[in-house]
Amino acid sequence: MELKEGNGEGIDSWKEVTLIYNAALKMIETKMEILNDEFQHVHRYNPIEHIKARIKTPESIVKKLKRDGHESTIDNMIKYINDIAGIRVICSFTSDIYRIADMISEQRDIRVIAVKDYITFPKASGYKSYHMIVTVPVYLSDRTVDTKVEIQIRTVAMDFWASLEHKIHYKFEGDAPEEIRIELVECAKMVADLDARMLKLNEEILAISGGRRD
Repeated sequence: MELKEGNGEGIDSWKEVTLIYNAALKMIETKMEILNDEFQHVHRYNPIEHIKARIKTPESIVKKLKRDGHESTIDNMIKYINDIAGIRVICSFTSDIYRIADMISEQRDIRVIAVKDYITFPKASGYKSYHMIVTVPVYLSDRTVDTKVEIQIRTVAMDFWASLEHKIHYKFEGDAPEEIRIELVECAKMVADLDARMLKLNEEILAISGGRRD
């Protein structure tokens, strides 16, 4: 694995890349935690179950650049790879997904540059999740670097399904047997049905309790 150094965005080493992208992750995580705390204070309800954060490995970055026909440089990594820093926000109900996405979009220092709604338009495999590519300013001692972060928002059930699909994808190197692919799609339908039923049940409980969430 080799990433050649460059001068794009003033970032010229892998150590500096990890410093900046880790800082961006910390900023997004902190924002999510504050919004969740505020939601608890105002509505007595936490839309976020938990948050996972990760930095893409150099090996994965180089593989993706080569697959897309780009030379493995720091410049190209920053320009073409949108998910070097990734945050996964796990929530209870599908209605929470769009609520969280709206809260993120309304943050003044976060700029949304792309959205992929795999909830409304699932992948053929059955994959469902809400993806946002955003930029957040990372303030260094001598400059500010607008840094891209991919945010994935999904329910607990969707995350369980996606984790299994990810394992199967790497186990079979993207070419799983047909019977497994068919079974995965069927499981995705079951997950969607479970999410819909759980949301309906929660709404019925809220209606009976007069809207109280505790």
